[in-house]
Amino acid sequence: MTLNFYKYQGTGNDFVIIDNRSLSFDKSNSKNIAKLCDRRFGIGADGLILLENHPKVDFRMVYYNADGNESSMCGNGGRCITAFAKFLGIIDRATTFEAIDGLHKAEIEKGIVKLQMQDVSNIETFENHLFLDTGSPHHVELVDNLKDFDVKNKGAEIRYGAPYNEVGSNINFVKQNSENSFAVRTYERGVEDETLSCGTGVTAVALAMHISGKTTSKQVDLETQGGKLKIAFDISESGDYNNIWLIGPATQVFKGEI
Repeated sequence: MTLNFYKYQGTGNDFVIIDNRSLSFDKSNSKNIAKLCDRRFGIGADGLILLENHPKVDFRMVYYNADGNESSMCGNGGRCITAFAKFLGIIDRATTFEAIDGLHKAEIEKGIVKLQMQDVSNIETFENHLFLDTGSPHHVELVDNLKDFDVKNKGAEIRYGAPYNEVGSNINFVKQNSENSFAVRTYERGVEDETLSCGTGVTAVALAMHISGKTTSKQVDLETQGGKLKIAFDISESGDYNNIWLIGPATQVFKGEI
C-alpha cells in the first residue's frame, strides 16, 4: 500500500502528518507507526499525527509517539497540524479542533501558530523540581551548565525512577537566561531521547518558573535546541493558570509517498 505523507516541524520537533479523513490508515499497527517514525528505516520523526474528520469542530488530531503508541497531548504537534489544516484548506486563520485532552483553539498567521493549551490548576512543588500536567506530564528541574548536561541519560534515569516508574514523565532541564527568558532541554517519554523542542514541556517550564517566583511576567520566552517559543497566560482569582497560549513557527518540510 502506498501512503501519502507530509513532514512538518515546529522548532525542530518533527512529525509525519497524514490526512486520514478517509479513515484508511491502520491505527492498530503500532509496529508500522514506529517504522514510519524510524530515522534510518522509515521517514523519521518524533511522532506521527493523523488529521481526521470531527462532527462538531474543524478536525480531530490523533497523535502517536515514535514508539508507535498513542500518546497524550503534543503541543508542537498541535501547532503543526494547524498549519497542515490550513494547507489542506480546511481552515483559514483560526480553528477549533479536538485532541486527546479535549478541545483546543488555534490561530495561524504568516507561519506563526498560536495554540491554546488546557488550563492548569495543580502544580506540585518539591525540593529540587516541580511537577505538573499541561496535557502531558512534566518534571521541571533547574540545573547548572545546561549546555553540557547529559539530558538523555539523566532524563531516562528520572523518567523510569520513582515516582514515575512505568507510566513515566517527560523531563525538562532548565537554565534561567534573564528575568523572563529560560533555556530548556527536554527528554520525552515515547521518544525515549532528547528532542529539539517540546511544546507541552516549554508550557510546563513557563508556569513552573512563574509559580516558583523565578519570573513575574505573564509572557515567557523559551529557548529550545530547535528554536524559540513564547508562552502567554493569565491567572484566575483562585490562582489557576488559564488562557495559556503556546506560540511559535510551524513549517512544512517536505511531502512524499512511502
